[in-house]
Amino acid sequence: MPISFEHVGHTYSVGTPFEYAALKDVNLDIREGKITAIIGMTGSGKSTLVQHLNALLLPTEGTIRILDRTITAGEKPKKLKSLRKDVGLVFQFPEYQLFEETVLKDVAFGPKNFGATEDEAAQRAAKALKQVGLPADIAKKSPLELSGGQKRRTAIAGILAMDPQILVLDEPTAGLDPAGTAVMMELFRTLNKEYGKTILIVTHDMEQVFRYCDDVVVVADGTIRTKMEVKDFFRDSSLCKSMNILPPALIRMKDMLTEKGFEIPEEIDDIKSLAECVAGQVNHG
Repeated sequence: MPISFEHVGHTYSVGTPFEYAALKDVNLDIREGKITAIIGMTGSGKSTLVQHLNALLLPTEGTIRILDRTITAGEKPKKLKSLRKDVGLVFQFPEYQLFEETVLKDVAFGPKNFGATEDEAAQRAAKALKQVGLPADIAKKSPLELSGGQKRRTAIAGILAMDPQILVLDEPTAGLDPAGTAVMMELFRTLNKEYGKTILIVTHDMEQVFRYCDDVVVVADGTIRTKMEVKDFFRDSSLCKSMNILPPALIRMKDMLTEKGFEIPEEIDDIKSLAECVAGQVNHG
């Protein structure tokens, strides 16, 4: 069953001079088992939207259906603790939340909080650290000794150790260099393809959306501007441009070559195939 938002609104500071409607009549279905990108301008409501998925924020209007739970505005949500186990939310710069004396203890904190024994929590933590590609000997180190990329992976391992069905990531590669970003995005693809996790990623990086995501949701001024499959979203770059979104480099290159008279098939989605297509037409000409 999809994750669904039905006429959802969220207003901050209701009844005060600072009242602000961050979400307005949001209707949205998100497919399970897919990687979905949530994109939009700064202040559009992206982070507010995803914080409703584990009831960190509650709707002031409408209904949210996620897994077997229903969250309705004005009603106290049920099974809240189990929802937060099943929907893992990783904030931007999650490494700032590391606080235990060792990496293993930090990653094991979540499972222990949800009722696992000391041994079970340690086993889950070790498995999660392996999932994110960290070596076994890192477990005994202090989180303060780790590099920025290692801290990011440790924080994500802390969420994975609780074995959530849905993983929500808010700008997970912010501050990472290109190599670190690629490693992190490959990790999310692996979690989706091999472990069956439904993944939502809030991002400004269209290259990530193009290479790794199945669906894309565009948030604008607290509303859903559009939601579609990534391949359809980038098929016509004029759609991106109308939303002030810079298309990925490959799409811009295809547009430029088309303007120069080359015939570029829509299905080409990597630089090697594009180069072969162009070379074939040049040689034939």
